[in-house]
Amino acid sequence: MQENKNTPVAETEQTEEQLIEQARIRREKLAKLVSEGKNPYEQVKYPVDADSKSVKDNFESYEGKTVVMAGRMMSRRIMGKASFSHIADKSGNIQIYVTRQDIGEENYASYKKDYDIGDIFGFKGFVFKTQTGEVSVHVTELTLLSKSLLPLPEKYNGLQDKDMKYRLRHLDLIMNADVKSTFRMRSKILKEIRAYLDARGYLEVDTPTLLPLEIGADARPFKTHHNALDLDMYMRIETELFLKRLIVGGLDRVYEVGRIFRNEGMDAYHNPEFTSIEMYEAYSDYFDMMDMIEDLYKTVTQKVCGTLKISYQGTEIDMGTWTRMTMAESVKKYAGVDYNDWATDEDARAAAKSLGVELEHENATKGWVLIELFDAFVEDKLVQPTIIYDYPVENSPLAKRKPTAPAFTERFEYFICGHEYGNAFSELNDPIDQKQRMVKQVEAKRAKGNFDAQVDEDFINALEYGLPPTGGLGMGLDRFVMLLTDSATIRDVILFPTMKPKK
Repeated sequence: MQENKNTPVAETEQTEEQLIEQARIRREKLAKLVSEGKNPYEQVKYPVDADSKSVKDNFESYEGKTVVMAGRMMSRRIMGKASFSHIADKSGNIQIYVTRQDIGEENYASYKKDYDIGDIFGFKGFVFKTQTGEVSVHVTELTLLSKSLLPLPEKYNGLQDKDMKYRLRHLDLIMNADVKSTFRMRSKILKEIRAYLDARGYLEVDTPTLLPLEIGADARPFKTHHNALDLDMYMRIETELFLKRLIVGGLDRVYEVGRIFRNEGMDAYHNPEFTSIEMYEAYSDYFDMMDMIEDLYKTVTQKVCGTLKISYQGTEIDMGTWTRMTMAESVKKYAGVDYNDWATDEDARAAAKSLGVELEHENATKGWVLIELFDAFVEDKLVQPTIIYDYPVENSPLAKRKPTAPAFTERFEYFICGHEYGNAFSELNDPIDQKQRMVKQVEAKRAKGNFDAQVDEDFINALEYGLPPTGGLGMGLDRFVMLLTDSATIRDVILFPTMKPKK
């Protein structure tokens, strides 16, 4: 079966058998070109001096001038001695006009018979507008730079299968302009976050990804083995403990854009490998972190989106307006029970029972009950940007206790569209208290059968030299990108999300 010279491969319905046949034909065409001394893979570079967007946006400046461009052929319309194609490059696409007279009979014959949709070309020519007003390039030189041995998906439906989009991201980027836009937006968001922190005197740093021990934190790590040291090692689940060491060392404001690895479940908001941004500032507290994260989100949103009112999955979000509530206040508002009415742990458990909440622990403390009621009744109600602060000490092992209410810590998380986007503390800097809490974490893990967990004694040692009062915050970059690009799942904003290999 041969491809119709008048119809792009991208416009035809393709069965599996047809795809196999087309791939075979393309290899035959490659062999023919090589035998004629036209190996398309020999070209080392190509002197591009313009791109499609620049030419289209500045047509008056380019009209009649010669440009050198390159890109992938996405369509072809053959009309005897003259033909049209659309070429996609880094910034969009542009139409080219190709004639036998301009590029030569032999090259034009190859253009019609040996070149295919998906091939990459370099071309030189002058800019003009067609009778229909489309900005185009009248080609005088056409060079095949790389041959595509596999046909692209059909043109009108593109690459729609979600599984294939994530597995074949390179193909997804070729076929879907909105996907390119999402990842350009991701890069811009990260650039603006860095600019924001750099302007405030923060120093960007890198800390280890491979660790010699599994810490007691709840997240489950990936385990590997270092052959030269004959040592089991663990992929990091956070960057926090090393960054605090740097605060001890006198680097008063630090941040890291860090790849994090957690051996846990996957859903629309979770990928085993993701990107966090953690930042720590000496001589500040969690209220300073609240002020900063609100300002950072407003600044980045305005610069990237041009407005503070954005739409996420059909819901309008006002990034310029933030609400703050303690966890106890939020549970009182949405669940109708007041933490301050509970004189004992038993009172708290009775309140949960009256609301139909089955507690994870039979002997749950007041703090654990408050946490579970928050999860059950509050989190999904927090649609507009909301900071929830003063978390129970039970689930905040790295946060400083609240001096006026020692059952709580100076910790907050912030929520948008019913999901958590970041976590922050007034950092615990008492090494004795910190070790006690870490020991309890390790004991809890070992009680569940995990005997690998250890207290990070090096971190405790660092605290013993003195950690100044410090505010710290961690935010998920991927979720922020999801929000600003209106992406439904984290897989849409990670170029190569974790996938189970196909057999």
